[in-house]
Amino acid sequence: MHTVHPGNVAETKTLQSMLTQVLARFPVERVILVADRGLLSLGNVAELTKLAEESSRKLQFILAVPARRYQDLNEVFETLTFEEGLAEGTFADHRLVVAHDHERAQEQSARRRKRIQEQVDFAETLVNKLNAQDEGVTEKGRRASDRGAYSRFQRSVAEAELTRFIKADFQADMFSYEVDEAAVAKAERFDGKLALLTNVRDFKAEEIVYRYKSLADIERGFRILKSDLEIAPVYHRLHERIRAHALICFMALVLYRVMCMRLKANGSKASPSTALEILRRIQQHRATVGTKAFTGVSKTTPEQLDLFTALEIKTPK
Repeated sequence: MHTVHPGNVAETKTLQSMLTQVLARFPVERVILVADRGLLSLGNVAELTKLAEESSRKLQFILAVPARRYQDLNEVFETLTFEEGLAEGTFADHRLVVAHDHERAQEQSARRRKRIQEQVDFAETLVNKLNAQDEGVTEKGRRASDRGAYSRFQRSVAEAELTRFIKADFQADMFSYEVDEAAVAKAERFDGKLALLTNVRDFKAEEIVYRYKSLADIERGFRILKSDLEIAPVYHRLHERIRAHALICFMALVLYRVMCMRLKANGSKASPSTALEILRRIQQHRATVGTKAFTGVSKTTPEQLDLFTALEIKTPK
């Protein structure tokens, strides 16, 4: 199913109306909300749970903890013991499942260290220029100053979003800075980790992570809607036309997904977009000679015939 909401409504506010529709339309006894960072907060979980209980249903959730809240998890992370990349704990009176990817953690740490080193190199360039100037070696342009060096360095660090790790001493007479290694080490503790908060007790940790990562499939659907199906921009003013536009795009997405499943099931490596591009080359011609009309289809290639077979549809005649 799909729903359409006014554009001025926050995403977190749409969940209650969507849940109401789901409970009214489907006779499900148990609903598990899986949400990405920021979409569903613990604050409105209570409201949604109450809504489900009013209809004698059971509502549970699997939430990704926003990165900004990871600092609150610092003490919990210190007590976790990972087995095969998974660990469990408790946070905010709920079950906490943490997945750890060692390779991703190394990549994130290396990128951060590289960005920090770039700022350190820039700082050394500023210091060398000031030292050379003190020794009488001047360059063209405006004379360098410690305050000017501080301003340039601070702006560069802020643009690189590294103010947590690199501190410039504004109070010092001479330009100086330091890298907060403790802050860097603390940040590295969270690298490669995915923290999920849930009240689902009968799923193993692996199942909790799998359910959350299934959201990637939903995200692919949104990308298809925005790119291949071009759901936006919407050039309609009336609500019913906007809803009709969304319905057509939703139906197209369903067809796209059916194509994807059939192509994969029948061993084709083509994506729906590639398949459509290849099949779009088929043309139907109509010729009129006197009072007689003749129609025909352009010759299909072996590649096109294979796609018709994979999609389980008849070839055009």
